[in-house]
Amino acid sequence: MIETREAGWTVAEPGRAGGTTIWTIDLARAEGWTEACSGVLSPEERARAARYLRAEDQARFVASHAALRLILARALDAEPRALAFVAGPSGKPGLAGAGLAFNLSHSGTRALVGLSTEARIGVDLEVLRPMPDGLRIARSTFAPDEAQALAALPPEARDRAFMAVWTRKEAIVKAIGAGLSMPLDRFSVSLPPGPATLLRMAGGPDAPADWTLHHLEPGPGTIGAAAIARGHAPIALCALPATWLHRLG
Repeated sequence: MIETREAGWTVAEPGRAGGTTIWTIDLARAEGWTEACSGVLSPEERARAARYLRAEDQARFVASHAALRLILARALDAEPRALAFVAGPSGKPGLAGAGLAFNLSHSGTRALVGLSTEARIGVDLEVLRPMPDGLRIARSTFAPDEAQALAALPPEARDRAFMAVWTRKEAIVKAIGAGLSMPLDRFSVSLPPGPATLLRMAGGPDAPADWTLHHLEPGPGTIGAAAIARGHAPIALCALPATWLHRLG
């Protein structure tokens, strides 16, 4: 059920899966709902949450994973607590036999969930913040052409551009499921203000034309990206309504 729109994101109840959808979740709305969110998680997820030192980080982990379970459960016509995740070769979670690719990212009080019935998907999200060592990190971590393009920008534009590149690269790595084993200088992505694009991919079977990147701005003060292992893949942008926490039971 579509309710309204928030800055380009359609506020809607999650439903049956089809195509590719990116969901944004305001975790600040989950304050005071940690017990309810924890109730739909597995013992392993609760143990992972407990490893966070700060209570607010524990609560945000729990809320983001509860939202993921709700979205997946509605996509598969199942119960959130009944979902059983399996780990892929690199540890990326999946749902055996579901025919559904998904990925979760959270930063600060915002989370992103990518869902696709068409191809592998990765999402990444970061809170925008000053990056005084951004050029140093880019030169040691990014591809040379990305670092050079970043250095050519006016100083006032570099922090946002750095975070855009970072999230685009992380989304690709997460879609592939390579984790830390994939060097970030093996491929290049575009910098804003141009459209998000995979420019080069070396040492693997994928070509840039096999990928679609989307630039995302899922909430105030945040920046993100979605990577889909399929050329010219459209996406739907959706936001969980404020009432999503009441749907966990």
